[in-house]
Amino acid sequence: MMTDLISPTTDVLAALTAHTWNPLPEPARLVHRLLNELLEQSPFAAQLSQRMLDETGTRMLDWIDHFGFPIGDAVLSELSRVGYLRSESIHGDAFWSHPGGLFPRIREHAGAARQLAMKVESIADFLFAQGRCDVAITGAPFASLRTACVARENRVEILVVERHGSNAFEPEKTPLPASTAPSRAADLRASDNWSHAVTEISASELPALVLRHFESLLLRQRDFENDLDGFVQANTLIDAAIADLGCDRTCDLFFTAERQYWQRRNRAGRVQLARQQALGLGWANHDHHTYRSSRAAFVPLIAFLEKLGFQCRERFYAGREAGWGAQVIEHPVTGVTIFADVDLSPEELAQDFSHVPLPPREELGTVGLWCALHGEAFLQAGLHHLECQFDFAATRDQLKQVGIESMPPFTDFSYLRQAFTRGEQWQVNPARVERLRTAGQITAAQATQFLTHGAIGSHLEILQRDDGYKGFNQRGINEIISATDPRRATPR
Repeated sequence: MMTDLISPTTDVLAALTAHTWNPLPEPARLVHRLLNELLEQSPFAAQLSQRMLDETGTRMLDWIDHFGFPIGDAVLSELSRVGYLRSESIHGDAFWSHPGGLFPRIREHAGAARQLAMKVESIADFLFAQGRCDVAITGAPFASLRTACVARENRVEILVVERHGSNAFEPEKTPLPASTAPSRAADLRASDNWSHAVTEISASELPALVLRHFESLLLRQRDFENDLDGFVQANTLIDAAIADLGCDRTCDLFFTAERQYWQRRNRAGRVQLARQQALGLGWANHDHHTYRSSRAAFVPLIAFLEKLGFQCRERFYAGREAGWGAQVIEHPVTGVTIFADVDLSPEELAQDFSHVPLPPREELGTVGLWCALHGEAFLQAGLHHLECQFDFAATRDQLKQVGIESMPPFTDFSYLRQAFTRGEQWQVNPARVERLRTAGQITAAQATQFLTHGAIGSHLEILQRDDGYKGFNQRGINEIISATDPRRATPR
């Protein structure tokens, strides 16, 4: 993995290996076994699982929010053997999680039934799509956690879970978001009528606050003469949302808006969302969101994400030839993961490029050129791609049948498979092209090509993870970044 680096220092190696992810087949086998046992006992879940594969190209495995097992269930005694750790939430819920990979949490509960809980973006949409309008929803509209039991069969319960910045298991245990009047929130928490106070606030004040802040984020201005002014404005918007709703709910709202902006100019995303929404699933299978950033905007981008509660994970450098690096950054509550790309030279990897500003340079790499042509992914351009978890072969075949082609896979391991859909060809602002040509950053022929044919904009990424693998393929990413360089792409 390090062969492209020039004389890597100890600090550089430490930065790159601070988060090392490996496939973990043993806990994966246990999770598969538990899922298969529950599907065998629940005809509803088994039928839904097959429809997911046939109609959306996705696997029930990738929609699991958590399992629930009665206290004393024999399964619980197997968890520590495969690396699961037992914890207790602030609400007193005992649960197990695996720190080494992407595995569902496993909850202990006092009931008699085993539970399979699957995640969706909207429970109301799911119930409507499934024709299950008789099912009661626990949790008020706009609450940060809502649940519903959609089937009880053979001592198995099938639950759907809708999360908006909460990692609790029960809606009644979800805390009140930060209020515009902190003293009032503190008074409510101290009162004997705390549960009633939460319900009352959720039913009256919360919906208006959520809608108001969502609209401000969805409709935020993205075109500025100076891009850094766009970061100032976006920070102002999330400061207001965080004051009312807290970081976790604000993060959820922000990325709901980001996905909507991205799919406005990405046909593959619109088609795939329609397929998933036909079953009422939404984008709850998202794996990571990718921003491309100029060097000047990279530190402001990371600072914005950290204000939302994100935490930096591993750093990447794909090699001197590729000329780019990335910071992976993850939100611990919402699970949103960001892959932030920026042009980078080998010697710059030794610095903390996510927090120390990168100096300007004349040469543009693939990432810098994309931003120069289309604008910052955080602003005008929108996300470079959204990646979701799929059955790799099924999704590519199904999308091909509706006219959406995929690029050749850039990762094809037993535990990780990745491919982009063919990029959307976007028109380019002539003023941007002229600036690049005048600065000598593109040739006259390239300028003509961009003005005539446009340049590749965004993608949907099709990914399949197995064995709980949580990392990324550095070499494969190098190759796909190079393949999507606008200077190399041939117009169709």
